[in-house]
Amino acid sequence: MVDMRWGIVSTVKAPLEQILDFAAWHLDLGAHRLFLYLDDPDPEAISVLKAHPKIRVTACDASYWAKKVQRPAKHQARQSLNARDAFNRNTQVDWLAHIDVDELLHPVKPLAEQLHALPADCMTARIRPVEALAPGTGTADGETAFKAFHIDQKARQAASERCFPTWGRYLSGGFLSHVAGKLFIRTSLQDPRIKIHNVIANGIENPGEQPLPDTDLLHLHAPSWQDWQRTYRFRLQRGSYRAELKPQVRSVAQMPNLHDLFTPIEATEGKAGLRAFYEEVCTAHAPLCQNLQDEGLLRRLHLDLATRRARHFPGH
Repeated sequence: MVDMRWGIVSTVKAPLEQILDFAAWHLDLGAHRLFLYLDDPDPEAISVLKAHPKIRVTACDASYWAKKVQRPAKHQARQSLNARDAFNRNTQVDWLAHIDVDELLHPVKPLAEQLHALPADCMTARIRPVEALAPGTGTADGETAFKAFHIDQKARQAASERCFPTWGRYLSGGFLSHVAGKLFIRTSLQDPRIKIHNVIANGIENPGEQPLPDTDLLHLHAPSWQDWQRTYRFRLQRGSYRAELKPQVRSVAQMPNLHDLFTPIEATEGKAGLRAFYEEVCTAHAPLCQNLQDEGLLRRLHLDLATRRARHFPGH
């Protein structure tokens, strides 16, 4: 058995059930430590999570931020500061992944073995995402379909336009969320500045970066229409669809970013227009699943989150 311990740091603001699903999934995979920073601390969540021996919970309340310079207004900055806080602790792990509560690591072989196989000068390892599709005519009961993407950008864009004929040209790989992925960071790295998708240490970005091709990052970015609508306005104003971000597709001049893509759809067609977009891009209808399968970009999984949650957090 490989002696290589890994853990996760995440800043979370989500219903308790989702937090427990996230924790249980990674405990099942063999995580040695979960460092969970509750951005909007709830007493019940703190109590339930603290009871687990492998979870370290930090309530990001006024007293927590009073010990820092100040509470950043942007959640992205809070995420980075919390990740650095965890990294500076006695983590008791060799590698620490910085991911979000709607992201689940999915290795096809044990993560400890994959991390152990990396060269000694590799200080960062990148996990690429696959994006969840809402259940549709192409999925069975209890099954979640995910769309993947080609690493080569030309192949990625060609496949996107074949799979998503109306909107694919505006979306990198047909994704609403990031394609950059997230990082595992070796905890022996000195004084890293941890960002959302990258790490800078001693002036070097992502030192010694290697891919982890045998692990997907399951991104539950918009797993249902209701969930997407619940988060849509925040993302449009302050999150991953905000106005100042660059377009997803940069190989063609004057492509809109997601903010400029969604705003006119909503202005001219309202919620019906957004729903039509969601049905094409984010729903596992049979024709889309077949197209993704033909491209080698379809993943089908049974997540069974409720069973995992019950195993690690009985009664919840």
